[in-house]
Order: sequence, then C-alpha cells, then structure tokens
Amino acid sequence: ARIFNIYPRKGAILAGSDVDIIILNPNSSLEISSSSHHSRIDTNIYEGWRGKGKVEVTIAGGRVVWENDELKIVPGYGTYMEMPPFSYLFNGIEKAYARHLSSLRAPVKRSNS
Repeated sequence: ARIFNIYPRKGAILAGSDVDIIILNPNSSLEISSSSHHSRIDTNIYEGWRGKGKVEVTIAGGRVVWENDELKIVPGYGTYMEMPPFSYLFNGIEKAYARHLSSLRAPVKRSNS
C-alpha cells in the first residue's frame, strides 16, 4: 500500500481504512494454474508451480469474499481507488537524478600552451 501511495487508505487496520484481511494456512500448499485464477487472461507465467502456504479466507469490506476455494462475490464488486502517481519512494528523486547527471561529466584538462 505504501509503494502504491494508497496508505493508510489501504494496508492498515485503522478506523476509516479499507483493509483486506487474509487468514493464511502456512502448512497448506497450492498449484498455480490459469484455470483456477480469477482473471480474464488464459495464461499464467507461473503455471504448474507449487506454492507453500495458502489463503483460506479473505475478508474485504467486512464481508467474507473468499472461503473454501470459492470466490463469494460477483463481477463489479469493490470500489475504484485512485492512486496518486508518486509515493514516498520518489521523495528526492529529482536531486538524486541531478547528482547522477552531473557525475557523468568528464573533467576537461586544458594545457597552458
């Protein structure tokens, strides 16, 4: 949430925040497959990979939206959240970039002839 510049609206359990809570079973595992993900794309670059740990329950907006390997919402559920283009990661990037550019200038040696 901090990287995407939407903290604390997301990513924090605070009054007024929109937080998703997951219950993870670290002893379970899953196989990644495009046939089981909830996306319009029919491929997955991780197809067939095995993962350790599995989300058992997801709660979003105070509702259970994922449980027993079943998505319990309909398309269109959710709220669009505008994300400003820059986050704390970009603070001071202009100065760092200017320093980098100035470091690229090779020193000029002039003769006294």
